[in-house]
Amino acid sequence: MLPSLDGTTASALWLSAPIALPAVTGAAYAALRRHVPTSWPGLLPPVAILISAVVLLPTVSGGAAVTAYGGVLRADALTVWMLLVVGAVAALACATGPAYLAHERAAGHATDRTARRYHLLVHAFLAAMCAAVLAGNLGVLWVAIEATTIVTAFLVGHRRTRASVEAAWKYVVICSAGIALAFLGIVLLYYAARAAGIPEASALDWPTLVAHAGRMDPAVTRLATALIVLGFGAKAGLVPLHAWLPDAHSQAPAPVSALMSGVLLSVSFAAVLRVKGIADAALGPGYTQTLLAVAALLTLAVSAALLLGQRDYKRMLAYSSMEHMSLIALGAAIGTPLALAAVLLHIAGHGLAKTVAFCASGHLLHLRRTTRIGRVRGLLAHAPGLGAAFGLAVVALLGFPPFSLFASELGIVRAGFAAGLGWLTALALLLVLTAFATLALRTARMVLGPPPLAPGTPAVPVRLGPAAALPLAAGLLACAALGVSAGPLTDLLTAATAILGGH
Repeated sequence: MLPSLDGTTASALWLSAPIALPAVTGAAYAALRRHVPTSWPGLLPPVAILISAVVLLPTVSGGAAVTAYGGVLRADALTVWMLLVVGAVAALACATGPAYLAHERAAGHATDRTARRYHLLVHAFLAAMCAAVLAGNLGVLWVAIEATTIVTAFLVGHRRTRASVEAAWKYVVICSAGIALAFLGIVLLYYAARAAGIPEASALDWPTLVAHAGRMDPAVTRLATALIVLGFGAKAGLVPLHAWLPDAHSQAPAPVSALMSGVLLSVSFAAVLRVKGIADAALGPGYTQTLLAVAALLTLAVSAALLLGQRDYKRMLAYSSMEHMSLIALGAAIGTPLALAAVLLHIAGHGLAKTVAFCASGHLLHLRRTTRIGRVRGLLAHAPGLGAAFGLAVVALLGFPPFSLFASELGIVRAGFAAGLGWLTALALLLVLTAFATLALRTARMVLGPPPLAPGTPAVPVRLGPAAALPLAAGLLACAALGVSAGPLTDLLTAATAILGGH
């Protein structure tokens, strides 16, 4: 039986574990890599994140919050939901790590030194994301999200090729510009809070800001909100600061692409949701609804247009991430309880399905030595397990049942029409249909048909080993199970939706 949260020390322990353990484990594992026979100890941090979330779950499901270190770390239902998503996606990605490193060693691209650096950076990445999720202070939140930029820049350029280094620099420049805008917005929020009489020590605590938002200057709050949505929206892959995403996701190692697409985008958007609660309390829901609706439609239009001409399957998955983040932004703009519950469900489903898709793309790159869609044919016939995993992951991303994205997208559409935003929802559906058709057509060409073999050559299917197949199967099963029923997470989902304050 897991320990409870009786006392300040226990609360601090379980709030600190998701941040401290990945960082400590990454440093220790990198230092002791020569004495560790396998890469499987890298699964310890994701397991620790999941255990901490499970321990916190009974307390926060009833609407309570757990704090530590004077409110610097804070866990409520939304925090625990995000921790579960981060832990689940990280477990799948870290389980794929040994196969990725084995492929890199076989190709001559990895050494003991690069493997140690890879593990250190991945675990630091997990620690930074957990810190962002657990932050009860907007300043700490900003620092944590900036830390994810610094760490992942090295991961994007991990292979040190010309294309990967260029993608890393592009990522750093664009995301740093976005983070700078978010910083300016947070400074303006601090100014508005101090002018409203909020004490200096708590002027950036987001629960305090929500409680006293009615006293804050509307003009300053409006400008601050726009800057923060634009800044954190850059890390979430929303237009206009989105250009880093396809390059970074296509050049990063496959497990890192899975982490970036599966949870980093969602963690960044969770910061937008926190600020949305403050802005809605100060200005009413109309202002953030307009901001997020415009960002959602523009991002949908851009991603659908770029998918039409895409010839690289990793970039195709990256543009698909933009499409799904725009759906999440659309649900947040609608803002009803049904829409917000669908947003949280979509975050989880997209994280699981996109992780499987990116991890499968890593195996596919090793198998075919190319990321060009036109050079991949007959994947189901050539590698049945890999082809099935990649195809089913795309089917999940397309929103087919029983996967959870079907339920979440249906919830967003129903909520949009019920809220009187039928025109907005219909336009979004038209753009989604364009992206749907393109993604389905490209994937069908890759997966179906005969394998590319010389005439008369017998086809010998390539089998995935159990260690490579298990994470892919587990991710698909989890996504399908979440689409059938939220089960024990129902109360947590309801409590998290209430925190976001549906109108």
